[in-house]
Amino acid sequence: MPVKIPNTLPARVTLERENIFVMDEERAIHQDIRALRVAILNLMPTKIATETQLLRLLSNSALQVEVTLLHTATYESKNTDADHLLNHYATFNEVRGEKFDGLIVTGAPVEQMPFEEVDYWTELTQIFDWAETNVESTFYICWGAQAGLYHRYGIPKYDLPRKMFGVFEHRLLNRTSSLLRGFDDIFLAPHSRHTEIRRADVEKVNDLDILAESDEAGLYILGSKDGRHLFITGHSEYDPLTLKAEYDRDVNKGLPIHVPKNYYPNDDPSQPPTVRWRGHANLLYSNWLNYHVYQVTPYDVNQIPRTNRAG
Repeated sequence: MPVKIPNTLPARVTLERENIFVMDEERAIHQDIRALRVAILNLMPTKIATETQLLRLLSNSALQVEVTLLHTATYESKNTDADHLLNHYATFNEVRGEKFDGLIVTGAPVEQMPFEEVDYWTELTQIFDWAETNVESTFYICWGAQAGLYHRYGIPKYDLPRKMFGVFEHRLLNRTSSLLRGFDDIFLAPHSRHTEIRRADVEKVNDLDILAESDEAGLYILGSKDGRHLFITGHSEYDPLTLKAEYDRDVNKGLPIHVPKNYYPNDDPSQPPTVRWRGHANLLYSNWLNYHVYQVTPYDVNQIPRTNRAG
């Protein structure tokens, strides 16, 4: 089924070229379906690329999804055209009276800063608190996951001696989790971060389950007991060339960066990269939409969130 997005959103052209079904508002109103309302809080500087990546994954299910793009009001993006934000994004103040079936919080290139020193930290924590009563399920990505874990549970992040950069093997730790239904025992996912969370800190929190981890990249998927909060420390949404773009950018700037592991054939950056995480990414997002949003969210959006749901 389609994602419902404006005709003028740049991602629309890319998705249609990939034969992904997108729907405009005029067609949507003629269908007697309550589309799932999913907000994306896009904290990435490359907003158009990130929104395209996420819309691609949200479209790969049997569910109709209406997407609202959000940006912070307390930080002015330097990498995205102001007209794009004005025409396609809303601020938190503009939606704080609304209810959403799902919320996605992206990563952000601020991971080596203390949380409280991030320009929009106060606004972000307000959004986290608002989601407790206005969102059925929240999906946190990379730094967004670290921020959510810190705000909700006080779990700290730690600097890594070297950037976690590449595509890594992960293993399931809970085969009965609905989020992991259909996953292989070992699956691949990209990471691109300078910090980590640690198992010892997570194990002190009774409300958290560790669902998947990597021997090399560490904890990957965590979830709250009620299933309303899912924390993903990597970037399953990345396009085939995203890691290459990050690597080339740092090389051109003369920054210390190593070749992303397990990404290029034989770790040779002169070779085209091989995508080995696409199946996992699609399954992760479709399971979230189905089992953690659609199957549990009430038909009447005003009743979000349900208080009698199981994890």
